[in-house]
Amino acid sequence: MDSKTQPGRVAIVTGAGSGIGKAAALALLADGWRVALAGRRQDALAAVREQSGAGERALAVPTDVTDPASVAALFEGVVKAWGRVDLLFNNAGVGAQGVPLDELPLDAWKRVVDTNLNGMFYTIQQAFRVMKAQSPRGGRIINNGSISAHAPRPNSIAYTATKHAVTGLTKAASLDGRKHDIAVGQIDIGNAHTEMAARMANGVPQANGEIAPEPLMDVAVVGQSVLYMANLPLEANVLFHTVMATKMPFVGRG
Repeated sequence: MDSKTQPGRVAIVTGAGSGIGKAAALALLADGWRVALAGRRQDALAAVREQSGAGERALAVPTDVTDPASVAALFEGVVKAWGRVDLLFNNAGVGAQGVPLDELPLDAWKRVVDTNLNGMFYTIQQAFRVMKAQSPRGGRIINNGSISAHAPRPNSIAYTATKHAVTGLTKAASLDGRKHDIAVGQIDIGNAHTEMAARMANGVPQANGEIAPEPLMDVAVVGQSVLYMANLPLEANVLFHTVMATKMPFVGRG
């Protein structure tokens, strides 16, 4: 069956106002999905909705993933509007300032943990509740892990720790989702050209202490990767998918 004729095809994308979330949302909308654009900035969500040209297939829902009540309201609103949720792209995330770990302010640590780990759990939990109860049953969750789920950058303990924790969320949710027809996978992304990552072209700290520029890839490639995972039948799952700039310094020593 062609993906565009499948029933449902309702997605929620968190952090949809910019960067990777925006690229994924635009790819899904271009493929015919209905997409709830979730994020903290109403103006940014509205701009993505306008850019997509998808009309009523795009729904802007201001959401704070660190607030369980806000996350619950997001899912309730989508179910009320479209009747179900077939896909959650769990993308919202933040980093902290790049300082030695003993100098990292505790409020910065807590902010990263609350967004990248707690917020991701809140959305997974709500997705499970909806996907278990809907008919046809089940759905797919794609968590944004990052290359940092595998290896750290210097002075990145909060971001790295939470992205390693995302892998635990992915594995546990994948296991727990089996009996409910919920497929859970993770996409690990390296150096997509977004507003946040653009600085890498000018030079970022390396493991050997040097500052060096790093190659970037078009963020639209990430959108297509998410779309590929999203359009798989529920009998198949990409548990881990790594997409990265070919020449970025990830594989190797240094």
